[in-house]
Amino acid sequence: MQGILYEEPSIWLFLLVTILMGGWGAWMTGKACAETWRGIPQTVLYLLILGLVIRFIHFALFHGTLLSLRYYLVDTVILIAIGIIAWRATRARQMSSQYWWLYERSGPLSWTRRPAPLSSRPEGS
Repeated sequence: MQGILYEEPSIWLFLLVTILMGGWGAWMTGKACAETWRGIPQTVLYLLILGLVIRFIHFALFHGTLLSLRYYLVDTVILIAIGIIAWRATRARQMSSQYWWLYERSGPLSWTRRPAPLSSRPEGS
């Protein structure tokens, strides 16, 4: 895996910088974008920038390659996955709590429309 997913001599550096530090930043970015009602395209744009920051941390602290397309893509794909999961989880919580009369949670990342009460259904339904 060394040389394919990460360039550091130890996987622990990759896990620390990309997964722990970058993952926390990606989670907070996805959560913040969902809480401010931004869409997924804007969230992905912010996560692409975060991928550059994580690449710089690899370079500055651990003598990694700064301008490496392969490692930037690996880091950024991981960050986008974490960020989108955070965005969906936050949006599902938002929809079910702010619009509780319309939606209910159907899973950790999804919500569904609440069934209409019997008294408000049209005759013959």
